Amino acid sequence: MSAAVLILASASVAQAASTERLSVVANGEIVGSVEAVTDGAKTSVEYKVDNNGRGPKHHEDIVLGKGGLPVSWTIKGSSLMGGPVAESFAWTDGTARWKSQADAGETTSATAPLYVVNDDSPWASYIYARAALARPGGQIAVLPAGKLTATPVRQVTLGAGKTAVAGRVIRLTGVQVKPTYVILDKSDRLLAKFGDGDVAIRAGYEASAAQLRDLATDLEGQRMREIAKAVAHRFDTPVRIRNVRVFHPRTGVLGPLSTVVVMRDTITQVLPGDGGSPPADQTIVEGEGGVVYPGLHDMHSHASLESGLYYLAAGVTSTRDMGNVNAFLLDLMPRIDSGEIAWPRIAPAGFLEGRSPYSARNGFIPATLEEGLADVRWYADRGYGEIKIYNSMNPDWVRPLAAEAHRLGLGVSGHVPAFDTPDRVIEDGYDAIAHINQLMLGWILDPSEDTRTPLRLTAMARAGSLDLNSARVQKTVGLMKTHGVALDTTASIVEQLMLSRAGQTQVGQQDFLSHMPIGFQRYRKRSFVTIKTPADDAAYQAGFAKVIETIGMLHKQGVRLLPGTDEATGFSLLRELELYVQAGLTPAEALRSATLGSEEFLKRTDRLGVIERGKLADLVLVAGDPTKDISAIRRPRMVMKGGAVYFPSEIYAAIGVEPFAAPPAVRPAATAKPAASGDAGFGYPDDHLDEF
Repeated sequence: MSAAVLILASASVAQAASTERLSVVANGEIVGSVEAVTDGAKTSVEYKVDNNGRGPKHHEDIVLGKGGLPVSWTIKGSSLMGGPVAESFAWTDGTARWKSQADAGETTSATAPLYVVNDDSPWASYIYARAALARPGGQIAVLPAGKLTATPVRQVTLGAGKTAVAGRVIRLTGVQVKPTYVILDKSDRLLAKFGDGDVAIRAGYEASAAQLRDLATDLEGQRMREIAKAVAHRFDTPVRIRNVRVFHPRTGVLGPLSTVVVMRDTITQVLPGDGGSPPADQTIVEGEGGVVYPGLHDMHSHASLESGLYYLAAGVTSTRDMGNVNAFLLDLMPRIDSGEIAWPRIAPAGFLEGRSPYSARNGFIPATLEEGLADVRWYADRGYGEIKIYNSMNPDWVRPLAAEAHRLGLGVSGHVPAFDTPDRVIEDGYDAIAHINQLMLGWILDPSEDTRTPLRLTAMARAGSLDLNSARVQKTVGLMKTHGVALDTTASIVEQLMLSRAGQTQVGQQDFLSHMPIGFQRYRKRSFVTIKTPADDAAYQAGFAKVIETIGMLHKQGVRLLPGTDEATGFSLLRELELYVQAGLTPAEALRSATLGSEEFLKRTDRLGVIERGKLADLVLVAGDPTKDISAIRRPRMVMKGGAVYFPSEIYAAIGVEPFAAPPAVRPAATAKPAASGDAGFGYPDDHLDEF
């Protein structure tokens, strides 16, 4: 352990004032900055990010005491979507007090505890790492709850020649849903922070951000492979799931008690009743009268390494990736297919964005139409199923890009680009529109208003007065029906953003939030929108009620709904289906949309979407009946995908989440032996936070 860490408090007082700067880098482009001015024990931090038309912007004042522990910490500014931030922590006279968007409290403590801030910056991770490293085993209890662990994992060098600087990589775990990594130089100053978002790296070393992506390849890749080996159970004998009722998406009904037999990744039999005396050479799963349904689909996802485990534990066995770092995704998918890591199937959409001050940094940002057409061909050559067009795209390019995609057999999805309209993108060739707000904004906004900004969310406060029977609305719906255009709804994230209120747990998250790490819990108890008056609150409430009404109207009119989330925990997909039921779909109709309905859109019904002999065995076992209560899908007991059996309780235990349901009883076959899985490295993206 570095001596500099152990003498942090005295050293910080003795040092003269200094300024340290970091750049925030996303997919190779600088999108923000961190500036920290330290004068003795005091540090002032300016943190700004502007990526995809949004980003946190706040000022921090920090005072360190003994052992590098903050005794005062204030944060003021705005969060990701522009919501106000006014957070504070102080330890005085043996009492620690804190207040954030999520919570407020106080506790007595003889020494200053380590407070983990709710609206943090890369500098916060630096403070956590140094404080934890100064404790035995690198562990330290934190406020409001939990324990943080700092583990040295690697030595690295950034830069080259005279500017080369060596550092040690520290992994931080225990508070958030995924690890954070910081790099400290030989003086224990911050070189970089990465792993749970964009890369923050010392100014002048921005070119090394790509090196940190490669570093995460090794670090997170190894961790994911180890977890996959522990939780993916593969058998050389048939797996016989006894005494279950099978949900049939075609009819929307449950069958009688049956037995489903699976050999590796294929359903070989669906037998009546308990299937008779079980053979000794088969693995037996006791279904105990539960329900088996096809694996669920998140039709609007953005893959990261960690999200696959959350998806599988929630019963999601297929995703539609709607924009990513291309190299990462192309490297990830074959490793999923080989069983190297635990992840749902991925149907990729190639991301195309226009260049503007608000550009998202995923996929390609063509400078000319000719470049865009070449990008479409690039995606087609690599097996992408569709392209996804984003906010800053030139509206005049949509038609030729869509025509080229269709010529090559690709579908076309996306946002409605700024200054475009839903009607025009439908007529220009869209097969699906992404996000229900992107559709509804065409009925709410003036054409001159710029949806590249957070207006694409905040304007939904105007939706409450929208007349869904108006000619404007029904013209668009008619075009969707005529052209067969689907909508991937992402209503759950619209709910999360529009109905977020500081210090409150939303209705749709009460079921799972207390099971999550404390950092995730607090993040979800914040306001993502600005609520200044009761009228603001009422407007957002009415706006979201209109979202639900719109979903119901579209379903009744025969528009295909694709349940997507733009989020990566799996829980949001389960909430999405609950919202469908709230909108008027029956539970069976909602479940169909996430199983066979999604496969119809993906054109894979020859092998997926139903539980029948000869189909691939992507399936979920729950104790309750989701055709009567859709919320039964929140408690999967077992999930099968790609020839592997997963018990969600094991996955959750491995990733620091309190399990929700016990696994079924399993009797191993007399000759059963787990099959081996591969072990190799894979790519890792800048972890973009929900491209919504």
